[in-house]
Amino acid sequence: MNKRFWQSVLAMILIAFGFTLIAPQKGFSATPQERIDGSIQLIREMIDQKDSPRMAALIEDAKGVAIFPSVIKAGFIIGGQRGEGLFLRKDPTTGRWYGPNFVNITGLSYGLQIGAQSIGLVLVVTNENGLRGFMGDNVKLSGDLSVAAGPVGRQVEAGTDSRLKASIYSYSISKGAFAGLTIGGAVIDVDENANAIYWGASMSAKAILGRPATDTRIKPLLREIAILEKKAH
Repeated sequence: MNKRFWQSVLAMILIAFGFTLIAPQKGFSATPQERIDGSIQLIREMIDQKDSPRMAALIEDAKGVAIFPSVIKAGFIIGGQRGEGLFLRKDPTTGRWYGPNFVNITGLSYGLQIGAQSIGLVLVVTNENGLRGFMGDNVKLSGDLSVAAGPVGRQVEAGTDSRLKASIYSYSISKGAFAGLTIGGAVIDVDENANAIYWGASMSAKAILGRPATDTRIKPLLREIAILEKKAH
């Protein structure tokens, strides 16, 4: 058999391996409360970062925030990523939050990579275009829904979207390192099971994000977000 055939076989094996890495595993999904607790810890860690004021300023005027306490990225040449989290919609005029809508993020990545790592990921949604994506059952972070590495510090630095016109800005933290993160091609899906557990009934993302976030279970996370927002001043 020729070389091209074996290259094709190897590629298919690696792709299958990548999908295995990101496939949901029954019995290993975090509960809604675990996701909230993880989100609280992630926001607290970001509060402590000296470069977070620009992120805080974006959240102040945001349309919503997606928080993933742990996104696992792993692979060999072709890799995958998967994480469980939640999305909160915000009315920037009143400062009120709505939700949470529980979501999962998955995706494949390509290039020189080996091993695995876990990162905390926050996506700040800044306009109506970005919000519309999260009001449905799933959203792909590419194409018209632009995602840019979030600016850090108190000034917009080179290498970021300095005009701040992207629909979504992404931030990550791993092993204490905080930075804007370039992410694209991933898909965010609604976790119907987690939502049914939290809300006690099956509801659409739009219905969930129309409900004020007043439940005692989500209030501790909202308090931490409010503390983070104060770093903008």
